[in-house]
Amino acid sequence: MKPSPRVLAFAAIAMLAFASVPGASAQDDRVALGVGTPSRLFLQKAYQTVIIGDPSVVSVRADDARSVLIEPLGPGKTNLVFIDAQGIVIANVKVSVCSVSSPAACAALQSSL
Repeated sequence: MKPSPRVLAFAAIAMLAFASVPGASAQDDRVALGVGTPSRLFLQKAYQTVIIGDPSVVSVRADDARSVLIEPLGPGKTNLVFIDAQGIVIANVKVSVCSVSSPAACAALQSSL
């Protein structure tokens, strides 16, 4: 079955929309962000629940069952634990957020991940 031009156009638009926000894969297990720079995180498996270690560092907005948008709120380190429908942890992602005004602190924070 050959996809219609309409389906192909929709797929191309969706790819461009995802490309506009930096993203990472949950397999990376580590994400470094700057305050004010959101990032999309993609998971290999569908998740049902995400637990944020320190909600003062990041907030998370669900896009769908396999991706989230991480919004850095303030400098620090935290982790995101993704749990599937069976209650099994499918990813534990370490996140560091650094202040744009302090590049030296950013480098130290990211190297300690």
